[in-house]
Amino acid sequence: MNPRIKYNPRRRRGARREDDDETPPSDGLGCARYLWLLMPLLAVAFVWVWRSRAATPEATPAASTAVTPVAVVTVTLEPATPALAATEVLVLEPTLTSAPPTPTDVVLPTSTLPPAPSPSPTAIQTPATTIFYVTQSGDTLATLAARFGVNPVDILAPQGLKGSVMLAQGQLLVIPNVLGAVGPGDKLVPDSEVVFSGAAAGFDPQAFAEQQGGYLARYQGYADGATTRGGVVLAVAARDHSINPRLLVALLEDLSGWVTNPSPTGDQLKYPYHYIHDYLVNLNAQLTWATSQIAIGYYGWRDGSLTQLTFKDGSTLRLNPALNAGTVALQYFYAQVLDRAEWDHAVGPDGFVATYTRLFGDPFARELSPLLPEDLTQVPMSLPFPVGQTWYYSGGPHGAWELGGAQAALDFAPGAVVGGCADSNAWVTGVAAGLVLRADNGAVVVDLDGDGAEATGWVILYLHVAARDRVKAGTLVERGGHIGHPSCEGGRATGTHLHIARKYNGEWIPAYGPVPFTLSGWMAGPGKGEYYGTLTRDGVTVEACTCTSASTAIRHEP
Repeated sequence: MNPRIKYNPRRRRGARREDDDETPPSDGLGCARYLWLLMPLLAVAFVWVWRSRAATPEATPAASTAVTPVAVVTVTLEPATPALAATEVLVLEPTLTSAPPTPTDVVLPTSTLPPAPSPSPTAIQTPATTIFYVTQSGDTLATLAARFGVNPVDILAPQGLKGSVMLAQGQLLVIPNVLGAVGPGDKLVPDSEVVFSGAAAGFDPQAFAEQQGGYLARYQGYADGATTRGGVVLAVAARDHSINPRLLVALLEDLSGWVTNPSPTGDQLKYPYHYIHDYLVNLNAQLTWATSQIAIGYYGWRDGSLTQLTFKDGSTLRLNPALNAGTVALQYFYAQVLDRAEWDHAVGPDGFVATYTRLFGDPFARELSPLLPEDLTQVPMSLPFPVGQTWYYSGGPHGAWELGGAQAALDFAPGAVVGGCADSNAWVTGVAAGLVLRADNGAVVVDLDGDGAEATGWVILYLHVAARDRVKAGTLVERGGHIGHPSCEGGRATGTHLHIARKYNGEWIPAYGPVPFTLSGWMAGPGKGEYYGTLTRDGVTVEACTCTSASTAIRHEP
């Protein structure tokens, strides 16, 4: 108590009475105390307002004149998230918000990534529905753009694009969803179960057929120039077309029951792959057709030229852009032989996959991935004829074994006085050193990595090589070494020439594309169709033609 101020028991209540005989003197500091108490509250309010304004982006000039409904998507990106597996695709369904009475700022997606300087944005603003896509082996920006129906520049990579030749497998992309209704997105088989990859190693179709006890085991057909058992016929077709034999066995069982049924009848006996044709009534002919359809679907998806199925009744269906090439191969094949209702069953869980699983187990258990490394490059290769000679570029990119499918092969013809299928003394020479795996029926197959396996690494096919003077299997051939003479032996041919193609890990590599066929510096390019195309070196371009004119001449310079 201050002894200088007279005690007043009502002073602290702030009350004064008329009989108070004295008013306490003021020291002038009362208001100042209240201001000091309010300062922290004012500071907090100021900081809150400032941060709220900083978090709101400035409206663009366009937003000040017109406002349209906006799809607001919140994107949460975390590096290497386990939940985003390489085979999963997440489609976000945005919420459309109606336009407010006055223009407002567009809400930006938020990100949980810690703030750090980055050349690529980690929060993505998009006014349309988007698809989260995880890249697969063999993808390129061009093929993805074709499948999703967008421009390559519309495809965003939140963490930057990876891959020097093709896109690295397993990276997250954000792609506008501009497609309407699309087909089913369930993956049926991995790519390695469709092509003749290392996953096919050790599988014997004839031995398997004998275990199952069906008609295939006792069927007699024609392959490699001789009559042989059904399983061998299937194995030869799988090898030549570079299609996994397990896939061909499973399709045969699914369509006709040949693998487990000892006595198929009617069309199942006559047309085992369900292709109804007056002349294709044996297993070998049906296999040739079936493998070609599988290749058309597989490689058409790979290069982006196939994006839609057409059924027998003329109806169409846009392929789901998130599928892998192996699944598209099966969807395309079934679309050639089944109507839409049958097709829906075949590509559903109770169709082909159920048949395959019953015979061989889970198709993804043997998956080999990636089949095509992101940095795949061709080993150095020379022209397939001796240095100093001139041959003619008689066929641009076309099917590796049959018409359609992978546009992997090129044709070269030597000069000749007589046209047609005349004998030639010219030599076909090795484009690169390697081990000859097989040499028969007009074909010479050379393994460039020396492991002795046709299903792995780089492999070269030389086709239409005459039996006379042909190199033997097991020979180590050098670059420029003799392979044999060009001819019409082995497959379709109307004139003496060499057909040459490449494959890697069992997959045919197109002559043009991410890994172009390059021989002594001559790089292959596409044309207006099969057998058309170009070779270009040092600014000089030669167009393919079966005419063997001077304009198609290619000289092998030292």
